[in-house]
Amino acid sequence: MEININCDLGEKSKHHSNKYDPDLLEIVNSANIACGYHAGDAETMNQVIEISKKNGVSLGAHPSFNDPENFGRERMNLPSNEIRKLIIDQYEILQDIASNHGDKVSHIKPHGALNNMACENLDLSITLAKTIKQIDKDLIYLVPTGSKMEEAARKLDMKIACEIFADRNYEDDGNLVSRSKDNALITNPDIAKKHVLKMVKNQALNCYSGKQIPCKIDSVCIHGDNRSSLDTAKSIKENLANHGLDLKPLNKMKKFI
Repeated sequence: MEININCDLGEKSKHHSNKYDPDLLEIVNSANIACGYHAGDAETMNQVIEISKKNGVSLGAHPSFNDPENFGRERMNLPSNEIRKLIIDQYEILQDIASNHGDKVSHIKPHGALNNMACENLDLSITLAKTIKQIDKDLIYLVPTGSKMEEAARKLDMKIACEIFADRNYEDDGNLVSRSKDNALITNPDIAKKHVLKMVKNQALNCYSGKQIPCKIDSVCIHGDNRSSLDTAKSIKENLANHGLDLKPLNKMKKFI
């Protein structure tokens, strides 16, 4: 069984350090790269692409609202034409840099508030999905499993990769436990690796209550903002490999070739 590990990278800003990006690029299979609107710049994009190419990591655009002040986490109600322009402009920024390295962007994963809003709103999800398909019908759309984004992408018969979050707990409705709650994050590497393996093997979300929600899982999103989360990411990868999972970049998975 094939599985992918993805991570948001190149997010250097006053809110976030990219100190561990080189370490993460030795763990992950696919990189979601900030395109300068919530974080990152031409220098960080070049760095991530250069290391990704060396490590066989596939490239993805990580577009957001143009809101570096709030790291793209502030909700904005924009008309469809402005949403379309946000996605296209950020994809083109990253694709131009990737082309200079002889590489290309093969997937898109929206960031922050834009992603959260689209998970809940089918109209916004359809706008995003149509825009991405119009850019390139072969782009892989990386979406949270069970979300409105997945629903919209399926309506448009897109190439879809459904993701789970390695270090987060889920509510019984399939949504992530709010960060305002004590049980939102999974920080113990041993618990995290078992949590992920169970979800991937069963193709179901593990809810904090013990409930399981059947779903499609193609990719595992990890984080590496600090040394502890980096250790957790390594533990998750090793555990998946040790249990016979075939770790692949998104663009090398059989379902997308």
